[in-house]
Amino acid sequence: MSRLGLTALRRGRAPRPASAPAAGTAAPGSAPVPPVVEFRGVALTYPGPPPVEALKPCDLTIERGDYVTVVGPSGSGKSTFLNLAGLLDAPTQGSYLLDGVDTARLSDAGRTGMRGRRIGFVFQSFHLLPHRSAVENVTLAMLYDPATRRERAERAREALHRVGLGHRTDALPTRLSGGERQRVAIARALVARPSLLLCDEPTGNLDTATAESILSLLDELHADGMTLVVITHDPGVAARGRRTVAIRDGVLAEQAVTAA
Repeated sequence: MSRLGLTALRRGRAPRPASAPAAGTAAPGSAPVPPVVEFRGVALTYPGPPPVEALKPCDLTIERGDYVTVVGPSGSGKSTFLNLAGLLDAPTQGSYLLDGVDTARLSDAGRTGMRGRRIGFVFQSFHLLPHRSAVENVTLAMLYDPATRRERAERAREALHRVGLGHRTDALPTRLSGGERQRVAIARALVARPSLLLCDEPTGNLDTATAESILSLLDELHADGMTLVVITHDPGVAARGRRTVAIRDGVLAEQAVTAA
């Protein structure tokens, strides 16, 4: 059993059973579970002159509990993909369904709310406020949550425990190592209990040993049922996923899985 599963048991919650339905499937007799991410002919063109096709029309389905890595050279369209999947940009063509919801039908406020509730972001540069403690940084992710201040603080502490930082909740980012700061950033991304965790080069600023510890944490989160999309230029990081999608010159294509 994973460390996260043991933590769940200690807190009185049952970990996800090994016999749980496969990603994208539903238990017998229940309604079908929609994919977390579904691109249907999604494209993004920036207006000119001349217009730039940042991402050409593509289809992509990411089921619940999947682990997808996205690779490609600089300027290939990876950031465009991140912005679209994270509801930071809207496609100029096609439709994007998140948890079965057609995001094109949402107002700007609706998109913002859905992004805050259903998507967690982890970036290369952490983006922590230096004069706020770890728990305060995580709590800020729930600024618009209707929970009380005490409930938000408790959830933030639980998220920090989940990523192995229960002993550093009151430390300032300036007193944390790079790996600890990234764990705070992951806790911040998890605290709203999102459907999707989007990671953009999450080990880019870390040494090899620290990067491995962060990747192991992502493996554990995936084992506990989290849907992960990790954007990376590192083949070793890309190999951790169950699927790899390559983007080159704005063209997205799934890479074939080769036998070991």
